[in-house]
Amino acid sequence: MDEQEFLAAYDPSAYPSTAVTVDVVALTIRDGALHLLLIRRAAPPYEGHWALPGGFVHPDEDLTTGARRELAEETGLGGDRLRRVHLEQLGSYGTPDRDPRMRIVSVAHLAFAPDLPDPVADTDAADAIWLPVTALSSRQLAFDHDRIIADGLERARSKLEYTPLATRFLEPEFTISELRGVYETVWGHPLHAGNFHRKVLSVPGFVESTGASTERGGARGGPRAKLYRAGDARLLHPALLRPAREEAVR
Repeated sequence: MDEQEFLAAYDPSAYPSTAVTVDVVALTIRDGALHLLLIRRAAPPYEGHWALPGGFVHPDEDLTTGARRELAEETGLGGDRLRRVHLEQLGSYGTPDRDPRMRIVSVAHLAFAPDLPDPVADTDAADAIWLPVTALSSRQLAFDHDRIIADGLERARSKLEYTPLATRFLEPEFTISELRGVYETVWGHPLHAGNFHRKVLSVPGFVESTGASTERGGARGGPRAKLYRAGDARLLHPALLRPAREEAVR
């Protein structure tokens, strides 16, 4: 039997059916705090519970396209703003009983960008909000989304240690102080300003100077701050370790 004959005789119904979905852990910084995008389900299963934006992958989509579509539907983002969002696969979640409808495998994605707009609830959602991650315990979450969110937060925090992705939370031009604010917000720890400034500038390719400065000085009338942009580094060497991990290394 050649391949065409095999495929013509192949019966998919002879095997258990499995569906594929995408879920998006979307993070942004609003009012100096790390926020997560959640939607409130308008229909069973888990009606009224909060969940990550996501849904079934369309027959003509790959996984990344499906994740971008779901993110666009819940945020109203499109065009250049959507392309500026950092999006990467986080992991696959396939526990047999994770969804009461049928066997569903979800491929979760992690997304983050600066100052994402107020969400717009799609047709299958009763509401959509940006929730501070510190308030997650106040919400009933659907499916296994508590585990996916925990994995997404840890991925984001660890990637800030060894990649320059913190710059994706900022506008194209930023100060070192603003960059430090991203690290403090995502890690949840205050950092020494002088030490952080020294470490950032010692990492080749992390940031590069624009040659410009802020229009005004600091809040106390200090000198204007220099502006930087993301450099061409893909990995940070040496890495910027979280305070607890830095202590453990010493």
